[in-house]
Amino acid sequence: MAEFYTMKIAGLERNLEKFPVSDSLDIAAFIIFGDVELTVAGCAELLKKVPEFDVILTPEAKSIPIAYEMARQSGKPYIVARKGVKVYMRNSIDVSVRSITTQKEQHLYLGETEVKLIKDKRVLIVDDVISTGESLAAVRELVKKAGAKEAASCAFLAEGDAAERDDIIFLEPLPLFFK
Repeated sequence: MAEFYTMKIAGLERNLEKFPVSDSLDIAAFIIFGDVELTVAGCAELLKKVPEFDVILTPEAKSIPIAYEMARQSGKPYIVARKGVKVYMRNSIDVSVRSITTQKEQHLYLGETEVKLIKDKRVLIVDDVISTGESLAAVRELVKKAGAKEAASCAFLAEGDAAERDDIIFLEPLPLFFK
């Protein structure tokens, strides 16, 4: 039988289903896909908290709706750090990453077009959940490699110890569930 963790995000109550990550740890899965009401409300709240920025950068894939909505509300462009090189991505740059939900090494890529868009710009890094910080570190490295400056890093939720960090902006803390 499924177990849930109930929380409020941007004034909206959501039930997050718990899933095992290991024998000793469960996480409450935050899936923004399809939740337009929460996407719109959460992005409005995040935009109130972040400093000035020129462009939004998000890792593929779960945070894309957040990046899109923040771009729509702010009028600023957004780009996606891709998990694979596409044929239209010339002279790509990349970094490796291992996150709590994928549990294997992956790479994030920016093509030459995206690099030109963010070079010398203030980049707002956007994610859905910041947990171990591995994905965030990878995106920060991409920003540096592209010759851009990080304006801030933000997410809807900060999971576990990430809620104690002072280098991220988030709406709500999300606990880890140790067994």
